[in-house]
Amino acid sequence: MNIAKLNRKLQKKYRGAVSVREEEDRIVVSGRLTDWNDAVEACTMCVQRKGDKHVVNDIALEGVRIPAMRVPDIRDESLEGLRPDVLIVGGGISGASIARELTKWKLDILLVEKEADLAVQASGRNDGEVHPGVDLNKGSLKQHYVLLGNLMYDRICEELDVPFRRCGQYVGFTDAVAWPIVRLFVWQRKHICGVRDTRLVGRRELRMAEPELNPAFKFAIYNPSAGCVCPYGLTIAYGENAVQNGARISLNTAVLDMDVTEGRIMSVRTNRGTVYPRLVINAAGTFAEDVAEMAGDRFYSIHPRRGTNSILDKKAGHLISSISSIKTLKKNPAHSKGGGLLHTVDGNVLVGPDAVETCEKENFATNQESVDKVFSKQKMTAPGLKQADSIAYFTGVRAASFEEDFVIEKGRRTKNLIHCAAIQSPGLTSAPAVAVDVAKMAADELGRLFKVEQNPDFQPRRAGIPRLRELPRQERERLIRENPDYGVIVCRCEEISRGEILDALKSPLPVCTVDGVKKRLRPGMGRCQGGFCLPLVAKIISEYLGVPLSEVRKAGPDSVISYGPQAGKESI
Repeated sequence: MNIAKLNRKLQKKYRGAVSVREEEDRIVVSGRLTDWNDAVEACTMCVQRKGDKHVVNDIALEGVRIPAMRVPDIRDESLEGLRPDVLIVGGGISGASIARELTKWKLDILLVEKEADLAVQASGRNDGEVHPGVDLNKGSLKQHYVLLGNLMYDRICEELDVPFRRCGQYVGFTDAVAWPIVRLFVWQRKHICGVRDTRLVGRRELRMAEPELNPAFKFAIYNPSAGCVCPYGLTIAYGENAVQNGARISLNTAVLDMDVTEGRIMSVRTNRGTVYPRLVINAAGTFAEDVAEMAGDRFYSIHPRRGTNSILDKKAGHLISSISSIKTLKKNPAHSKGGGLLHTVDGNVLVGPDAVETCEKENFATNQESVDKVFSKQKMTAPGLKQADSIAYFTGVRAASFEEDFVIEKGRRTKNLIHCAAIQSPGLTSAPAVAVDVAKMAADELGRLFKVEQNPDFQPRRAGIPRLRELPRQERERLIRENPDYGVIVCRCEEISRGEILDALKSPLPVCTVDGVKKRLRPGMGRCQGGFCLPLVAKIISEYLGVPLSEVRKAGPDSVISYGPQAGKESI
């Protein structure tokens, strides 16, 4: 890399406000700017196209306040003095899948997550697409892991009892002139990049498969290996199976600092005590860079990217049965998959997401501009799309590196550290394969300290909560006879019973909040969005815990639902 030439470019563009220097294991961009987008652009200019040095953003933003990480108010000593073999920081899909994979060895595993549940941030705020990998170039970690991960999904979801559907993906083109270029692209993806199922389909085949798509589509790229899964459901299933196999998960637990001596992490301070791990795995999402800084091993940076999705009522499910989007030959500057329409495993249609750079790692607010932009684009995919069919919106913040690739490697300066960072799309698809490699790296590293043996008692299967609405009538009637609580419907939209809610509260990783139950069973995710069932779910939790209704929370400790001394003992 020609640093002098790059500095001249930065000098010209930013009038001396930004400069770059090359260090032994990283490229550092520093200076002072007033706009976050300018900082992202400056760092992107400094990306090394070949080599293993990542860009680190040390640009100070004048007049911009970047919020600090939210930390739980809980302060106790529940983890004080623990000495796990492996400490995993982060309870998203990466952390949970790694925890489960590590239980295949006889290891003491502790996962800490600062939120009140798993999959609260990016892993619970995406569309759940299992990508085929058709849009990724050969040679990247993303491309390597997405191909491996996609192949693992049928087995993983069967073992963990998680609904999964290979619905296929269509990328439509309205310009017939693009055919020769797209045909060459498809050949390259199929024969060079290894996405073997990639093929072109003509207008007739496309219309037969998806009659509600834009009639102006002349042809489409089709990948039948694409699928969809509930992202937070899969993350929770991974976590529950890890717990069943001996791992410990501590929620409401934030990493605050680390003691690093001579290139080794000696201790990790949390709001629930100090732990002394032999090895730390950094799977902290948008805060992975912060954890790396604490560990003295910051050789990459994260620039958060917001994406907003809209959820449509199930009555709009006829619009599409697959994953579909529109494509032009214009280059997408956002490094995003571009958004589209997806028919979820639960029958809703998701619209989005968009891609907006942000310096706020935990700003999940939605805004009208993003929603309008997404609908405007996706109406070109399916003209029958109606914004009036929306029942909810959500925004996720993705953890992107400036290289737009995963960071999966051992610490460069800190010996007992493994990074699983910059995991943005297709991180969900890649997670099963990433977990295998990271767990192997961890076992090999610990093998230098002691003999690491395989766990002969590892149980790969996790039995999920019976989904009564999906069972045959005779099976439902049998369960109701055995337990009448299964016959008491609490959520009318999603047909969730009191018995299922009680099962969720007794699960291997129970989260006794309204949102905790919601993520495990879907009460409150239907058309009324909890208008009918939220108070009933709260009352069931109150009765189960034996606490006043005022102590039941919607999500975290601060999310109060009701005030007062109500006992909540009445039967529903």
